[in-house]
Amino acid sequence: MRHGDRMDNFDENWTKTAARPWDPPLVDAGLARAFDTGRHLRASLDFPIHRVFVSPFLRCVQTAAQAVTALCGGNDTNTLQVAIEFGLCEMLNTEAIKPECAPPSGDFAFNIPELEALLPAGTVDHTVKRVYEEMPQWGESVAAARTRYTEIIKALADKYPAENLLLVSHGKSLSWWVFLEG
Repeated sequence: MRHGDRMDNFDENWTKTAARPWDPPLVDAGLARAFDTGRHLRASLDFPIHRVFVSPFLRCVQTAAQAVTALCGGNDTNTLQVAIEFGLCEMLNTEAIKPECAPPSGDFAFNIPELEALLPAGTVDHTVKRVYEEMPQWGESVAAARTRYTEIIKALADKYPAENLLLVSHGKSLSWWVFLEG
């Protein structure tokens, strides 16, 4: 699942004053679309979603929070587990992130406890060992990102073979996953 509509695509001045211009939040319509997508999945799938893995970028965490809320439909959230996975992050290069928006140090400085606090209560699984224990380095090549996206989907599928997973990520990852074979 791709993240919802992001602020910097609707307000061209947002990045000029943002403390974290590389990490825009969702606009209200993006939050609503994420919730609606979760509700649609709940109504149309003939199987449950067991786990949600999400990129650490704010827009993805906000998307996951809304989708998970809708997927749970007011029911006990303890059956659905969510974890932040660095391997699902945006492609870390100037093709995906404008150079003037990237952190000068190359450190994206995600505060994982703060991001986890945005997710519905009772859904965060702190026992999950991340496939990628740290973020890729700024300046990764397109080929390296493609390899990472292929590795992460295969690793998660192998790690949870009997569970249905929802991955919340970015446009590039989804475009490559569509053509993934095997």
